[in-house]
Amino acid sequence: MCKFNKSRLITVFVLIFLSTSLSAQQKYQSATVAFYNVENLFDTIVSVDYVDGTRKPDDPLYHIAIPKSDISKYDTVYFRGRFTYDLIDGKKIIRPLILQEDEFSPKGKKEWNSEKYYRKLHQLAKVISQIGKDETGTPPVIVGLSEVETKEVVEDLVAQPALKPYNYGVIHFNSFDARGIDLALIYQKSRFTVTKAKPYPIDIIGPDGNKVYTRDVLRVTGLLDGEEITFLVNHWPSRFGGEKRSQPNRMKAAETVKSIYDEIRAENPDAKIIAMGDFNDDPVNPSVKDVVGTLGKKENVGKGDIYNPMESMYKKGLGTLAYRDSWNLFDQFFVTGTLVDNDKKFDTYKLYKVEIFSPPYLYSPDGPYKGYPYRMFGGDTYYPDGYSDHFPIYTVLLRAVN
Repeated sequence: MCKFNKSRLITVFVLIFLSTSLSAQQKYQSATVAFYNVENLFDTIVSVDYVDGTRKPDDPLYHIAIPKSDISKYDTVYFRGRFTYDLIDGKKIIRPLILQEDEFSPKGKKEWNSEKYYRKLHQLAKVISQIGKDETGTPPVIVGLSEVETKEVVEDLVAQPALKPYNYGVIHFNSFDARGIDLALIYQKSRFTVTKAKPYPIDIIGPDGNKVYTRDVLRVTGLLDGEEITFLVNHWPSRFGGEKRSQPNRMKAAETVKSIYDEIRAENPDAKIIAMGDFNDDPVNPSVKDVVGTLGKKENVGKGDIYNPMESMYKKGLGTLAYRDSWNLFDQFFVTGTLVDNDKKFDTYKLYKVEIFSPPYLYSPDGPYKGYPYRMFGGDTYYPDGYSDHFPIYTVLLRAVN
């Protein structure tokens, strides 16, 4: 316990000597914010969706995943075979449900069992515990996560020995995503107090007139060491079917994110907002540049603008995932100009640095994915020492203290 307290003291009153632009005599309070697409963090239980029409959509119990074996215990929504209901605008809409029994279950192709599940948790916790630690002396205060199945798998993750001492809280809402994957945010309770948490559905109608089921945008507003900051966790629709064909779906997701920015800043023009996620687009794609309206040059960013610190990294050829020997930078941060430190004062929390977390052990050492992010499955081939097909990203926030 003493060791943990000492580490926390280093974090809160860290002396930064990494930049000549900062005074060596000034003390700075720091906080790491990270995002990690953990790639298919499923438990071993075959689940179905359950909607409780007596609750509001922003109630975490409104829409939950339940074991397939428990269907008969629930009676406010009727299940029929491989179908379930969405409650949208007060109407029950039937849709096909993709169960994971053919993939992430003991009888599935991946033979997903408790041993593999806890190995996955161990590997992910190891990574998260080390993100930004060289700079701040502690794991991230805030971590956005994508590709998690339920709140329970995230609770299992933060209970791992590498993370448990930091007492992470969990925010999660079940989405209507067809694959059954959701978003979550974990936070160190000693440093962040949640004041508002809400999912924002992305309403997409496909060319065939049917609804496209994807992840929500997860909004979490709270006090980071007493300072209000909002985090938006994203996992935009994939490029399945081709980049051009699927682009309208990501444009719609971008419109949703922009509308959330506008909503928050209409209430408080000085609001600090950090959007993070796997956007399935690069920093220069129209969804990011034209719809969200991000700027890539810090010196051009005003208080009312949205800054993408990853754009310059992308133009240098950096990436967080690889496909067919080329790299993409789908994992990004978009921040309000109120978090940009152009005045160099750091009087309140501002972005100090943004990085891709890619230590050598996160690269696949051999085989067909050599040099790529070290994933736990390549197809149905199991790599017990793997982690995810994405590298995490992180930003260090900094503010001066007396």
